[in-house]
Amino acid sequence: MKPVLTALGILCALGSGDQILPRALKGDISGMKPTSGVFPNKKPPFGYVKENLPLADGLRCNQLLLAAYKQIKDKVEQAKATYGAERIGLVIGTSNTGVEESQKFIHEWLETGNKPAAFRFEMLELGMSALFLKKTAEIKGPAWAVSTACSSSAKAFVSARRLLELDLCDAVLTGGADSFCQFALHGFDALQSLDEKQSRPMRAGRAGINLGEGAALFLMEKTGIGPRLLGAGESSDAYHLTAPDPTGNGAQTAMMAALKDAGLTADEIDFINLHGTGTEQNDAMESKAVFNLFADRVPAASTKPLTGHTLGASGAIEAGLSWLMLRRGHGLIPHVSEGKTDFNLSPIKLSQGEDLPVKRILSNSFAFGGSNAALILGNMP
Repeated sequence: MKPVLTALGILCALGSGDQILPRALKGDISGMKPTSGVFPNKKPPFGYVKENLPLADGLRCNQLLLAAYKQIKDKVEQAKATYGAERIGLVIGTSNTGVEESQKFIHEWLETGNKPAAFRFEMLELGMSALFLKKTAEIKGPAWAVSTACSSSAKAFVSARRLLELDLCDAVLTGGADSFCQFALHGFDALQSLDEKQSRPMRAGRAGINLGEGAALFLMEKTGIGPRLLGAGESSDAYHLTAPDPTGNGAQTAMMAALKDAGLTADEIDFINLHGTGTEQNDAMESKAVFNLFADRVPAASTKPLTGHTLGASGAIEAGLSWLMLRRGHGLIPHVSEGKTDFNLSPIKLSQGEDLPVKRILSNSFAFGGSNAALILGNMP
């Protein structure tokens, strides 16, 4: 089955909806702003969502998800009328959920001895956002969250497709959301993986990632009009808790599985959206894996300098950028990472933003613990 992605709601540091693609094609990094109030002596860039968010339940992650949902609400209502609410499922990826808000409440609790009235233990549950959206959309099919760090929302696509293949659903809401979280910022800082300047994927002197927030939500259906999920591949190399396998074997396995699933060869891919975090080890691993399959023939770019690394939402947001490119039909996102060429990396072809036809895109997501996912989106006659 090659399910159709019939609708997209998206917001990130590039903006929201259709407006984000023109900005991405220009290499617009203006949405990356210095953090404040997190570290005493530095303000690393962060990809903030600037739009006013709809009121939800006080949790920013859910507010982001609700804003994405509202962009496609009419399509979802149409699907409910066509299939019935019980035939529509939901699978989203996330990693932070309500951690930011919970930390503030817990600190208040510890300081005062009184439990804040707004605090609920379910804020810390990884499935919290999935249950929130299921209730909001008034759908009755299966609903759950996938939380495998940075591959979460890419893997959600695979689970969503499986619901359609097993005929448990006729349509599935799928994607991901993650919001600003000091815990995550301090965690990456402790790993010495946070760049205090603009991140520089695949460049010499790169020093780590910039984080960001956002959400992307698709309506996936068995039939319809729009770009399709042509193929997906997963692997789990379990090399290390946080470091990638330097051989790139796990990443390469996921990409090969996606190509096989799609029935495509490497030469039939028009663009590669790299995981491209900007860390020393991830970029070395990914460039090796990509070069082994595609050599220097396929343009590739990391879009994380434009959006920040949105963690559990990154796979969905980057799939969203890919979906918008496919709907446009031409034009590549440039690799805007600044700095000199790193001649120690495998010489993949970094995109210059060429205005070329685009029919099939590979999007990579690689996570802690060796959790790897690759999606291929494309147009079909």
